Amino acid sequence: MSDFSDILTPGAIVAGLPVTAKKALFQQLAALAERETGIDSRVVIERLGERERLGSTGFGGGVAIPHGKIEGLERVVGVFARLAEPIDFQAIDDMPVDIVFMLLSPPDAGAEHLKALARVSRALRDRPFLAKLRGAGSQDALYALLATAEARDAA
Repeated sequence: MSDFSDILTPGAIVAGLPVTAKKALFQQLAALAERETGIDSRVVIERLGERERLGSTGFGGGVAIPHGKIEGLERVVGVFARLAEPIDFQAIDDMPVDIVFMLLSPPDAGAEHLKALARVSRALRDRPFLAKLRGAGSQDALYALLATAEARDAA
């Protein structure tokens, strides 16, 4: 399993996010990203919307990985949310989404962006790991699972 401490900070994780639609979710994720990076949340929302219009980033099993490239970022940044209730995301399997890992990258981070998407996708396809994320009781527990391979192996 990958360790996401290079792209996630404890402040970029939220447990039990109360949203009822994709638009509200993107607003909340963008606000977290703005707090963590200083990037204007409106720009984040715009990029996520542009990507979603190409096709849903809900890849099945209740998981979505919305992503976009943003001017002004120096590195790939992640924001993770476990939703209070699953929402419709027009996912490939038509299942509602409750686990969301947003990735934002600099415009010139082609390979790094793809590697981060692959790492996140691989981790979130792992059913036992996904069950641990869904069962984690707090933001700190989620960060421990996402940021340290040792915690995941021990959990």
